[in-house]
Amino acid sequence: MAGQFGDLGLRVVSGVVMGLGALAAMLAGGIYATVLIALIAGAMMWEWRSITLHHGMICGRDAFLPVMACMAGVFIAHVEGTATGGLFVSCMSLAVTVIDRLRGYEPPGGSQTPWGGLGVLFIGSSSVLFAGLRFFPEYGMENVLWVVLVVMGADIGGYFAGRLIGGPKLWPKVSPKKTWAGLAGGVILAFLIGGVFSWQTQGTYFQEVCAVSALAALVAQGGDLMESGLKRRFGVKDSGTLIPGHGGVLDRLDGLMAATLIAGGATFWRGEAVFIW
Repeated sequence: MAGQFGDLGLRVVSGVVMGLGALAAMLAGGIYATVLIALIAGAMMWEWRSITLHHGMICGRDAFLPVMACMAGVFIAHVEGTATGGLFVSCMSLAVTVIDRLRGYEPPGGSQTPWGGLGVLFIGSSSVLFAGLRFFPEYGMENVLWVVLVVMGADIGGYFAGRLIGGPKLWPKVSPKKTWAGLAGGVILAFLIGGVFSWQTQGTYFQEVCAVSALAALVAQGGDLMESGLKRRFGVKDSGTLIPGHGGVLDRLDGLMAATLIAGGATFWRGEAVFIW
C-alpha cells in the first residue's frame, strides 16, 4: 500500500501551496486574477514549445511569440471581452503556424504538424475562456470554483480508484498507469461534486449540473491523455519540473484546460452560469 501512494505526500503539499496562492488571486479578481492566468498560460505554452521543438530541453527565443500570444489573449479578454480575446488567439495560432513553416521550425525527426499553432489554439483559447468565466457578469468566482472542483474530483477519483481497484488499462500505449476504473472513479466523483456544488449554491437544475460536471471530468481526463500522448510522441517524461510531485505546469493543468473548453463553451453559449441552469 505504501508503494502505491508513495508520492501522495509531496503531491498534496505542493497542491495545497499552489491552490492557496491561486485562490487568493482569484478571490482578489481584477488585475491580480488576470496576471495569474496570463502567467500560467505563458508557462504552459513555454513547456509545450519545449516539448515539441526541443524534446523537453529549455526553450529559448523560439517560444517568445507563442508565449506572448497566449498571455496577450488573456489580457485582451479582460479588457475587451472573451470573444475578442478568443479571436486574437485564433489569429495568432494561424500566424505562429505560418511563421514556423517559413522559418523551417520542425521537431527533431521531422513533422509537418503545426505543433506551435495547435499549442497556441489549445492553451490560449482555454486560458481566455477561464478568464472569461472569472469575469462573467454573474457568479464569476463560483464559475471558476466549480470547474476547478470538478477537475480536482476527476483527478482525485481517478487517482484512488485506479490504485485501489486497478484492472484493465485505459490506453497503455499513451498512458500506462491509467485504468478504466480510474476513469470511472474520476467521472463519478466529479458528478457528485457538481451536484453538491449546485445544491450548496443555487440548488437549481441539479441533474443538468451533474451531467455537465461529469462531461467536463471526462474531457479533463481526455486532456490529460492528450498531453501524455504529446510527451510520448516527443520522448519527454514530464513537461517541466516547476511543481514538486506533479512535474510541469502543463502536467498539472492539462485536464483543467480541456474541461474549461466545455465549461466556458456551455456558459457563453447559454449566457448564464452552468450551475444555475
